[in-house]
Amino acid sequence: MSTFKLTSLACLICASLTAHAKAPLEGEVELGVITTSGNTETTSLKGKVGITHDLENWKNQYQLDALYKKDEVEVNGTKVSQTTAQKVFVSGQGDYKLNAENAALFVYASYEDDKFSGFEYQSTVAVGYSDQLFSNEHSFLNYNIGPGYTFSKLEEGDKEESAVLRLAATYQYKLSDNAKFSQKLSTEAALESGQNTRSKSETAVSANLMGNLSMKAAYTITHNSDVKVGKEKTDTTTSITVVYLF
Repeated sequence: MSTFKLTSLACLICASLTAHAKAPLEGEVELGVITTSGNTETTSLKGKVGITHDLENWKNQYQLDALYKKDEVEVNGTKVSQTTAQKVFVSGQGDYKLNAENAALFVYASYEDDKFSGFEYQSTVAVGYSDQLFSNEHSFLNYNIGPGYTFSKLEEGDKEESAVLRLAATYQYKLSDNAKFSQKLSTEAALESGQNTRSKSETAVSANLMGNLSMKAAYTITHNSDVKVGKEKTDTTTSITVVYLF
């Protein structure tokens, strides 16, 4: 990660944490592990940590998302274990609250290292406006919109930079007292012709098991509009995880 991108993300996180260190934190820890043996051997690990730091003037959100998968594959007639997925995503967003109930100005930074995407890394910084479109006893819809800049490095070593428009939305619907449906969408649309547009979607249903523990089933899609030859533009992940809320 370059000094600029590292500094952007570090400053966003450190400044908000140190400003009001005694403010309460809320969040969730998500973990899923799948291992098979016998005729087919696979190991899959998915972890996620999300933290919300709600202060008087700021509402800050941090996320760490990791995926690892190892499969048994056949190479030259011999079965060997190989890593087939390895991805780490980290992001931070600070929302400066305006006079309106849910309106805010945001600063956002992210970094992703996906070993099988064709990119050595992909990073984004953005600023803009966030608000809640509607909210009632069963559902709500939040959104962010604003300009930004992306930095990426291909596996071959070539670096790319592009101005983007970042759009993000979170919808949640209460299915029952113990279950909910959620849909998260984001896109970083390139403003220059021929540059990469990256989009993500997570569709999930979660149900409370007991206390602070829930079970979550999710389907995640990541799409890059411009990838190297031989790489797929769209990656999908289906997961079942246990979530601990705090």
